[in-house]
Amino acid sequence: MKSKSIDRIHQALEGFRIEIPSWGFANTGTRFGKFVQPGAATTTEEKFSDAGQVHAITGICPTVALHVLWDLPEGLASVPEVQGFAARYGVRPGSINPNLFQEQIYKFGSFGNPDEHARRQAHDHSRLSVQIATQLASRDISFWFADGSNYPGTANIRARKALFEEHLQQLHAELTSGQRMLIEYKPFEPAFYHTDIADWGMAMHFARAAGPQARVLVDTGHHYASQNIEQIVAWLLSENLLGGFHFNDRRYADDDLTLGSIDPYQAFRIFHEILNYEWETGNRADIAYMIDQSHNLKGKIEAMIQTVNMAQELFAKASLIDNRKLSRAQQHCDLVTGESCLQDAFATDVRPAMREWRASKGLPENPLQAFSDSGYLERVAAERASRNMASISSYA
Repeated sequence: MKSKSIDRIHQALEGFRIEIPSWGFANTGTRFGKFVQPGAATTTEEKFSDAGQVHAITGICPTVALHVLWDLPEGLASVPEVQGFAARYGVRPGSINPNLFQEQIYKFGSFGNPDEHARRQAHDHSRLSVQIATQLASRDISFWFADGSNYPGTANIRARKALFEEHLQQLHAELTSGQRMLIEYKPFEPAFYHTDIADWGMAMHFARAAGPQARVLVDTGHHYASQNIEQIVAWLLSENLLGGFHFNDRRYADDDLTLGSIDPYQAFRIFHEILNYEWETGNRADIAYMIDQSHNLKGKIEAMIQTVNMAQELFAKASLIDNRKLSRAQQHCDLVTGESCLQDAFATDVRPAMREWRASKGLPENPLQAFSDSGYLERVAAERASRNMASISSYA
């Protein structure tokens, strides 16, 4: 590889950071049950400990996304404890995620619920989430809503839209000057007839309705099969409304598989759109790169390291695209050259340059092997096994 290409890869890696989710270290399952792992995190402190291991080995995961209900069960009273965990394990609180889907009162929705009491509880919890973010110096409050309906005629879709506009506007007024509201979308699950924020256009509408500090969050698993996600990314960039990502991969729907395990070329194309936008405009896009994965079979920490490695690799590949050459090909409708610009970069083996970059930072050249050799998993598995085995549950 030419030294110029190596320099481009190193420069790209210097600025690339990705946030890891606390819930990615805990036992999760399907609606049929779950298979527990002896080393899975059972407390917020253990999640911070595991996240700290991932950051120490990879060097690019300084923040951990938190779920208010799961990680700060006492609300603001939990903040000092979380701050202590952050100082102890070397990772800061990242995006704050309200939980507006788990409690029984949300059976028929949160902000879209016809019941005023349910909407009020959802609103109060969201306000609390903003306050927690302020106390933890977290910029982004990330909203995902399970609201929707399963049968035709059972919900007033237009009325629910108006309720969402009202509550999001009110919450936007609670943000401090440096905070952002990220609005996520999902076409289905758990609602299967209609979902109140089903696609990027609806999320973009609600972001505009909420106010200037609202943006759209793209979860790569939240799309119909074969949807062109990078086109969505390009449109949101052009409208200055792309706020962040939840990266994962999928074969069918929201499978929460490790990034790049099914379609690495798609994530590469997404990174290309972002880097090409920055090359064309001269402006660095203000995007929060986050992982949203929960693994039932793969080891929690190993899967997270895998994903971080793959994110780095695909970002590095995208940085090698010759944007000037690509632009000329597009202007002259030179289809083969244009496509080859992407294919050649994607085919480049960037791993040697990545190992050089890691070595220059005093990081392990092979993060997965370094974790395996550390003995951390064996130690925490011995400490946590009994608690994990006690949490086994069945669907029935």
